[in-house]
Parts: sequence; C-alpha cells; structure tokens
Amino acid sequence: MKRLAHIDWMRGLACVLMFQTHCYDSWLSPAARKSAFFSWSQLGGTFPAPLFLFLAGISFALVTERLREKGTPPNQIARTTIRRGAEILAFGFLFRVQEFLLGYRWSPWTDLLRVDVLNIIGISMMLMGVVCWLSADRWQPTATAPQQPALQQRLAASRNRGIAAALLAAALFALATPLLWTTFRPKWLPWPLESYINGVHIFDKPQPWLFPLFPWSAFAFAGLAVGFVLFTNFAKHKEAVLFAFLGAIGVLAGVLSLFFDSLPFSYYHAYDYWHTSPNFFLMRSGLLLIILFLVYAWCRWGLAQVGFSPLVQLGKTSLLVYWVHIEFVYGRFSIMPKRQCSLLRASVGLLIIFLAMLILSLLRTSWKNRRAHTPTVAAAPSAA
Repeated sequence: MKRLAHIDWMRGLACVLMFQTHCYDSWLSPAARKSAFFSWSQLGGTFPAPLFLFLAGISFALVTERLREKGTPPNQIARTTIRRGAEILAFGFLFRVQEFLLGYRWSPWTDLLRVDVLNIIGISMMLMGVVCWLSADRWQPTATAPQQPALQQRLAASRNRGIAAALLAAALFALATPLLWTTFRPKWLPWPLESYINGVHIFDKPQPWLFPLFPWSAFAFAGLAVGFVLFTNFAKHKEAVLFAFLGAIGVLAGVLSLFFDSLPFSYYHAYDYWHTSPNFFLMRSGLLLIILFLVYAWCRWGLAQVGFSPLVQLGKTSLLVYWVHIEFVYGRFSIMPKRQCSLLRASVGLLIIFLAMLILSLLRTSWKNRRAHTPTVAAAPSAA
C-alpha cells in the first residue's frame, strides 16, 4: 500500500484542483472573474479531467496485473474489469438524472444525455478491458507444465503486449481527434451518439468543455501503459529510477510538443493546438508524467508520509466527493450565492467545501472499515 500512496495523493490533488476550479467559476462575481487570479484558477482546472482519466488507466493496469498474478483466466479478468467500467458508466447516467431532477424547471432535458467525465471514464475502462483481453496470453498452467517460471514469462509477455497496445490506442485516439472534430465529423449519427465521439451535444460544432472519447480516452490508455510499466522487473528493483525516467520522458514530451507546434506546416485541414491537436495531448501527457514523478518523490521522501495526509484521504473516495460537491457548488444547494461573491468570500466557501468533503471522505472510510471488520454470524451446524 505504501507503494500506491502516490496514486491516491495524485488523485486527491485532482480533487483539490477540481474544487477550486468549480468554486471560483460558480461563485465569483463578473468583476472578480476579470482578475488574473481567476484566469490562473481556470488554468489549474484543465488538469483534473486528464488526471482522473490517467489515474483510472494506472489503477486499471494494477487491478489487471493483480488478477493475472493470481492465475485468473483472461476471460474472467475481462468480465470483471469491463463490468466495473459499465458500473462507472451507469453512475455517470445516474449522476445526470440526479442533476436534472434537482434542477427541474431550469435544466433542459438534453442535459440527461450530456457527455461528462464519468461517462468517458466508464467507456474507457470497458475499452481497456477489451484491449487487455486481446493482448493477454491464453496459456494456463497445468500439472505437467512448470508453474512459476513459465507463469512469470507469460505474465511478462502479456504485460509487454499490453504496454504496446495501450500506447498504440492512445496515439490513435489523439491522432484521430482533429479529423473527427472537423473534416470527418460523423454527422450521420444522432447527436447523443456523436457527442461521445466529438462532444457536439446539441450545438452546431463540437464543444471543448465536454468530454468525448476523442481525445479524452487517450489519457486513460496512456495511464494504462504507465500502470503496466510499474509492474515490470525494472520497476520492482529500481522504482525511484523508473519514476525519474518517466519524469524525464514528460519533459521530452513537452519539448517535442512545442517543436511540432512550431513547424510551418500541418497535416490537418483545421489545426487547434489548445483543444484537438495531438501536440497538445503530447504536452498534457508530459505534464502528467512530470506530476507523477513529483508526487512520487513527495510521497517517498517528502512530508506526505508524515502523519495524516488529506490528499491521500480524498484520493481514496474521489468518486464520492466528486459526486457530492457538485450540488453544493453548482446546484440548488449551493453554499454561496452564484456569480455574486468576492474573491475572499469565494475562498472561504472553497475552504468550507474542502473541509466538508474531507470529513465526508473520513466518514465513508470509517464506515467501510467497520463493515470490513464486522464479524459475520456463523451458520448453525447441521444435525449431522
């Protein structure tokens, strides 16, 4: 669990960045929204969605590898992981229903079909389950075949194929995005389905504030590749070196992004660096790798390992705090008047949201632990 603390910390960081982005966006007055502080706040808000998807990919790889090490058949692993993705997708639909009901008379019915981050995380997990199933080795140990050495070799082969397949999928999602947003838009699809491709929703063109599969699913597959890398023999023996190497790759990715963006030509008819360009995906992926290295270093050698960590705690219940805080920031039960607050008042509201979500997270964890340690009543022995 100590090895995975940085994953929870990073997920908690995404929660905090999400809180500040939503709070200031919902509560600041028009005059306060013209400040440089608000601009920087919204810039920080570009990180939570890629972080959540990236970490979903890493967690998916960790779960898959744990099941493989136990000798779970590939078909069963696929059923387990794809079912979990379907559950997240169902949560996404349920969340939209809740928001529609709480905002009844103000919310249009089309919001029920809006593509949100939970929907894309769920579908991405289902797609990752298919990719992991296709790249998995079908060999099963038998009484006549050597068990452990052969199993480890097969696991390594499946892992290497999984890394290659995940990187290929991430590249395909990123490279196809500009085309599916412009030249080759699937306009023949009904808008609820096209929205999952390019986020068009009910508008005439794709909307950058939504979360379609292209390009957002690419971050999940990038995380899947990194997650598999964490299980390699090199990672187990040289963990710190590996994370430093990932951070260096992140720096290189950022440099390449700027270099490709500066070229005097483009392969795409419509080029939009900040929304659809593969170069921007390369930059954001590089930043994610840099953040991963810095968070790992902070959790291993910094103060994150001393005492209680609020970010690790929030990271353990990120779905819950995401779900709940929305209604108290954007919804009918907003704790501050929307678009009427000064920077100071909105910051006080942000602190309240942070503390309230932290308390909620602690209560959730405490309740879960009590359930896990509650002894079950043994069945009465039969007469026999």
